[in-house]
Amino acid sequence: MKKIISVKYSNAAFNFAMLILRFGIGLPLFLWSGIDKISHFANYESQFINFIGLGPKISLMLVVFAEAFCSIFLVLGLLTRLASIPIIITMIVAAFVVHMPHGGLKEGQTALLYLVGTLVILFCGLGRISVDGMIGK
Repeated sequence: MKKIISVKYSNAAFNFAMLILRFGIGLPLFLWSGIDKISHFANYESQFINFIGLGPKISLMLVVFAEAFCSIFLVLGLLTRLASIPIIITMIVAAFVVHMPHGGLKEGQTALLYLVGTLVILFCGLGRISVDGMIGK
């Protein structure tokens, strides 16, 4: 019982928790959202927002880069902090510019969850169970 209510944790527990977090964020972004946008690119392009005046096509390409390619790096644990920055920017725009103004918190909650998890990875690091962790040994 003491161990359950303790605030202490081991390095192994932290590393495993970060692995779970990376997979929990990276795989859904990559598998569901990123691949869906790649496979239906033309459909998304016609209805995509023109973020910072770059046009819908370039905005969609940036989102695909963040959701598909950066999330692969997130899952692998390769250049994770660098790869998390485009995901964070994408989730901020998705939550506060695209979803929440049209449907409130209910519509933006998935993007907010991805945002919070990716911020944790940015600030806490990725743990030893990663490509970067293995390179650093």
